Amino acid sequence: MSIDLGDQSGRTAIITGANSGLGKETAIALAAAGADVVLACRNLDKANAVAAEIGPKARVEQLDLASLESVRDFAARVDGADLLINNAGIMGVPLNRTANGFEMQFGTNHLGHFALTLLMLDKITDRVVTLSSYMHQFGKLDFDDLNWESRRYRRWRAYSDSKLANLLFGKALARRLAASGSPVTSLIAHPGYAETELQGKTETYQDKVMALGTYLISQSAADGAMPTLDAATSPQATNGSFYGPTKRFGMVGPPGPSSYKKVADDQKVQQRLWAASERLTGVTSPI
Repeated sequence: MSIDLGDQSGRTAIITGANSGLGKETAIALAAAGADVVLACRNLDKANAVAAEIGPKARVEQLDLASLESVRDFAARVDGADLLINNAGIMGVPLNRTANGFEMQFGTNHLGHFALTLLMLDKITDRVVTLSSYMHQFGKLDFDDLNWESRRYRRWRAYSDSKLANLLFGKALARRLAASGSPVTSLIAHPGYAETELQGKTETYQDKVMALGTYLISQSAADGAMPTLDAATSPQATNGSFYGPTKRFGMVGPPGPSSYKKVADDQKVQQRLWAASERLTGVTSPI
């Protein structure tokens, strides 16, 4: 499966987590279309291997989304870009905490990208694409305990919450950008069920279940990257839209507009998450 990305020559894309899976495939496709790609990664060995595979269009910059110090350092060090693709993520991991004490999935998937986006926003000229998941449908943010400090930890609920936060953030950012008159747009995408290194990190029997599901019904990481690429490059992509696969209930297939949990459009919930994210990260909005 492929889509027409157009000529991306002269454009630069920053892609978080581009050392494997969806991020790697996104970087390969954009570079093949002519773009320069910045692989913003924690694992530099893997990132350097991907950059070598891509060639002179790629360069590696260190970024650990589980550390606000690393996020701030990256934003201060790295030049601007046309595209910021918030791709990196972790899924279904045991309870752990980031360098700043956040629950690892919420801290990495949402708060790290929230801080990165706001710190980089005045350097981005075209689009921000944030990856969510079909699992956001099972999320329900507990604003009294976003970091799972007083509740019994439930890894899949925590993951779903982080992906709902990604969608809420992408839509809130779109609304703020439009209100400010900015030419930059914010879009959200999800890969459906794609074979990536996200699976197999639960350290439980669920890893075997996911391996079977991956074998039976998943699509490749390259196909899973198509919604991201569509959101990042299509002239028809609109501010605030959510893209994903269009076959088998949004699990596989060619990219297009995706259904989503309607709470993502609730501006009060968006604002509450935005305010909590500013408080937790110490990063305030430039718009």
